[in-house]
Amino acid sequence: MKKSLVALAALAVAGVASAQSSVTLFGVVDASVSYYQTTSKFVGFAGTPVLNAIGTGDLKQSQWGLQNSGYNSSRLGFRGTEDLGGGLAASFWLEAPITNDDGATGVSTFARRSTVSLSGGFGELRLGRDYTPTFWNDTVFDPFGTNGVGTNLIFSMNAGPRTLVANPAGGPAINRGLFSNTNYIRASNSVGYFLPPNLGGFYGQVQYAFNEAIKYDPGTTTPNVLNSQRAGRYVGGRFGYANGGLDIAAAYGESTTGDDFYAGSTTTVKIANLGASYDFGVVKLFGEISRTKNDIDVDSFVPVFGTGSFKGDGYLLGATVPVGPGLIRLSYSAVKLNYTSTPTLPTIGLGTLTDDPKADKFAIGYVHNLSKRTALYATAAFIKNKNGLNLNANSSFTAGPQFTNTFLLTPNGGYQADKAYGYDFGIRHAF
Repeated sequence: MKKSLVALAALAVAGVASAQSSVTLFGVVDASVSYYQTTSKFVGFAGTPVLNAIGTGDLKQSQWGLQNSGYNSSRLGFRGTEDLGGGLAASFWLEAPITNDDGATGVSTFARRSTVSLSGGFGELRLGRDYTPTFWNDTVFDPFGTNGVGTNLIFSMNAGPRTLVANPAGGPAINRGLFSNTNYIRASNSVGYFLPPNLGGFYGQVQYAFNEAIKYDPGTTTPNVLNSQRAGRYVGGRFGYANGGLDIAAAYGESTTGDDFYAGSTTTVKIANLGASYDFGVVKLFGEISRTKNDIDVDSFVPVFGTGSFKGDGYLLGATVPVGPGLIRLSYSAVKLNYTSTPTLPTIGLGTLTDDPKADKFAIGYVHNLSKRTALYATAAFIKNKNGLNLNANSSFTAGPQFTNTFLLTPNGGYQADKAYGYDFGIRHAF
């Protein structure tokens, strides 16, 4: 009976394959031994001078572990194309994240990408879950490809989940500093269009993602439980030019992340970035500038207090240097959150801010290619946090638990994030 079922399954697969021009099984298995450490320094309780805390030492957290996706994201996927004739082709792409360090996540979802598309001389029309145009610049122009401890701080600022802390002045909890944007890396329910590749080096794409919420008319009939009917939408685009060693692209996108219909407020995260790289052969240089703005629009007859927009600025400089079968990778990135100019000043549990939270990061790594598909790699990173920002070296927001400095999560705990370190030693195999 079992042999019969296996035979039927094989025939079914063969039938599907024969109906396609091509079907490919592909994937990456990446594992690393990784180390993370954060240090917090005592800066005094809210309203209490630091001089009153003589003898208070630094607090440290450290962790060793086996991680995945230190060089390339671990994945398993299926893609195929059918030639429809006349220059038309239909394609599908199903790609699942896998956590090969513990085996807990496999082909249970195709959360990395799940699209079907139609392409031809007009370009490509793609439907499903896919990368957002604004994320592409953050990863393409990062020497570390937004993977592992070398990931740039622009990614860390945007991908980090929003964390709330208690407000020392009372009232609602306060945003500690990051953007709650579920559409930062990928957007579900999206329709995308890509320009054809024969435009003399020019390329581009636009994308719109539906929030799939029910709209009520008149709006006063909106049920209270569906108050956030506008949240989830994304619209954006990316356009660039690549020729020879030069690649340059600009992107802009807006994602509706919050909505309070009855209060008349809508929160939109707006991202604009410009990235470029140039390959000289002996060295390839990378650069990016980025701005993310959390824009709170209020349209109500009733005054709404305690709202205010804020923004985060970041930049990246990097390089890769080929050395025989290997590659040296270097990057410096920095971010700054603009809070002090907003109508209401966040406090991060340490009193009113007088300076904008910021962080700097330096990363260095080496990749040694054993073959076209297999590589060994090592990466080291150092982060300096200032004015209450807390970014650490573990950026595996989608592949594993985020390493978090819990000392900052106690309201008025008196400690502030200072330094963070990270190391990856791993192997990557692609198939």
